[in-house]
Amino acid sequence: MASMPTSAGAGIARRHLAFIVFIAASCLVFYKITSELIRYSLQDNSSSHVILIPVLAFFLIWMERSRIFSTVRWSPAPGIGLSLAGLFLFWLATRISPQQPGSWSFSLQILSVLILWLGGFLLCYGFDALRAAAFPLIFLVLTVPLPDEILDRIIYALQAGSTAITYFIFQAVGTPVVRQGFLLSVPGVTIEIAKECSSIRSSIALLITCLLAAHLYLRTTWKIVLFVVLAMAVSVVKNGIRIATLTLLSIHVDPGFLTGKLHQRGGFVFFLIALAILYPILVLLQKSEHFGHNAETGKVTPALVSE
Repeated sequence: MASMPTSAGAGIARRHLAFIVFIAASCLVFYKITSELIRYSLQDNSSSHVILIPVLAFFLIWMERSRIFSTVRWSPAPGIGLSLAGLFLFWLATRISPQQPGSWSFSLQILSVLILWLGGFLLCYGFDALRAAAFPLIFLVLTVPLPDEILDRIIYALQAGSTAITYFIFQAVGTPVVRQGFLLSVPGVTIEIAKECSSIRSSIALLITCLLAAHLYLRTTWKIVLFVVLAMAVSVVKNGIRIATLTLLSIHVDPGFLTGKLHQRGGFVFFLIALAILYPILVLLQKSEHFGHNAETGKVTPALVSE
């Protein structure tokens, strides 16, 4: 039976210690799958973010700890029940297909470990804290690597979008161009928008950045969704600009631009361009929230007052 609610200051250190021990014990029990996840993250560009996500999620919880842990309670029955559900999912996942990175089984096993962590959080802190920590806990889902079947479809969509944007830019600047699938032929060179040019890693990084920005600065759900959707659209546009820029520089300045440092390491420059495009959108959405709030309360305050 769960105990009565307590203030965050009463025994919170004991709860934190219990949760840390729970996480550490689960990592030891599932050492094989967690170590495989770390290796996969270090080797695969599309999953290089996954080991960073838990760090960011727990940092967000720590940053908002006064709100999240304002009311806590031990919830053994629900917490243990959710943990058992995670263990059951893990057992099922091991019987779906061989455990290897990129498989459905691998993704489901990682998801089951996260569900186990949620069970531990619920056990130590209760439903009020779970609701208060909804964003960082849901954010943990990004730790789950996508199965190859889904990842390939996303990469294909990014290739198609980048090809269309690049083709449009060539036409807009008056560069003769012929398109055949993912091949674009301009005077003197033919380029292919291959999987490596899909910008999947940069797109994931932009998604994570914009999710964090939306959580910190926006409060209305539909505006958060709109901002994240626009971020993904800008990511495709950014990649098209990158490909077109490198190609035009190789034609008019130096052919080495297609293989030089700007091609290999210049992604960060175009990532900053994407952020520069998205920043005023975020500001406008934030201003509209303040104006909406002021209209309801009848107060007039500056639009960008920190919350």
